[in-house]
Amino acid sequence: MKTAQKQLLLQGNEACVRGALMAGCRFYAGYPITPATEIMELMAREMPGVGGVFIQMEDEIASLGAVIGASLAGRKSMTATSGPGFSLMQEHIGFACMTEVPCVIVDVMRAGPSTGLPTQAAQGDIMQARWGTHGDHSIIALAPSSVYECLELTVQSFNLSEHYRTPVILLIDEAVAHMREGMSPPAEGEIAIEERVKPTVPPEWYIPYADPGNGVPPMSSFGDGYRYHVTGLYHDVRGYPTVREDEVGPLIQRLFSKISRDYDRLQWFDSYHMEDAEVAVIAYGCMARAALRAVREGREKGLKVGLIKLKIIWPFMRRTIARVLESSRKVLVPELNVGQVSREVKRVNQTDCEVATLNKVDGTLITPAEILQKLEEIYP
Repeated sequence: MKTAQKQLLLQGNEACVRGALMAGCRFYAGYPITPATEIMELMAREMPGVGGVFIQMEDEIASLGAVIGASLAGRKSMTATSGPGFSLMQEHIGFACMTEVPCVIVDVMRAGPSTGLPTQAAQGDIMQARWGTHGDHSIIALAPSSVYECLELTVQSFNLSEHYRTPVILLIDEAVAHMREGMSPPAEGEIAIEERVKPTVPPEWYIPYADPGNGVPPMSSFGDGYRYHVTGLYHDVRGYPTVREDEVGPLIQRLFSKISRDYDRLQWFDSYHMEDAEVAVIAYGCMARAALRAVREGREKGLKVGLIKLKIIWPFMRRTIARVLESSRKVLVPELNVGQVSREVKRVNQTDCEVATLNKVDGTLITPAEILQKLEEIYP
């Protein structure tokens, strides 16, 4: 019999910290920035109590560098920032992709570009999360829409990062990060915690980047007696730089396929009233909350409307979205940007379904009433 969990009134950023600690995060390096600073402040307080390490770095570039180093040494590691700091981290994100170093980067999105509106909500970092670092690479990015999901998806960010040996980005918009909700923390064991796979062969047999069959090589920790070379250059299975076609090609293919082969697993969404929906709303983050209210009010008015709430943004859930487009006459995508996810929806669309958009970039939220009004305008 499970013991009833105590109800807590938490902010999204606070729930994110709880999720990180639950997942086993024991190293945090960061630099304060609105609206993510509470994550850093709480990590500074909590890390010593769990035997972890907190360090404030001189900037966001150094922060992610320290996180990568700690992860190479075997610690689950994390940093948090907002748009301007996220921009500074892009080179190191590319390095973590190439060297296959697990780490979690929380980006609490605010209006931009540049300094923008530091205290206002936005969802403008969607494409930057996918394409911010240069070159061909794969990436995983999640987006919570509630305080509980801030905790849950932080845990899952660590799980995915350790499972695939890749950086994972958690995109929290300012509205979700700073709102407070009552929630019961999950009981121990309620959310599975995944650990990185370690080598089982003797150190002299260890080939650090050899494909074991699932695309994800076992990862030793610095100091465990397994010596290997780490470089951001194209490298061979032993980690040393190479320009050989028969080594470069397979490396890049493996970096993509280790994630793409699991696309079916990475279809994380919630569905509301989609059984007979003629018009579907596709939303994420705080906009999913407003959309759900609008959908429920639309149902009360007799409109056959439904909602698909995205939890994973990247890799884009094209299979799920394709099914929605096939079953709907029209789709509405409300976003706090000029249309970043809606572009992906339109790219996937191979049907006669019309894709409508509703966007704001002035720092204010799109209200349920505005979404409902748009639904009434486009309703068949």
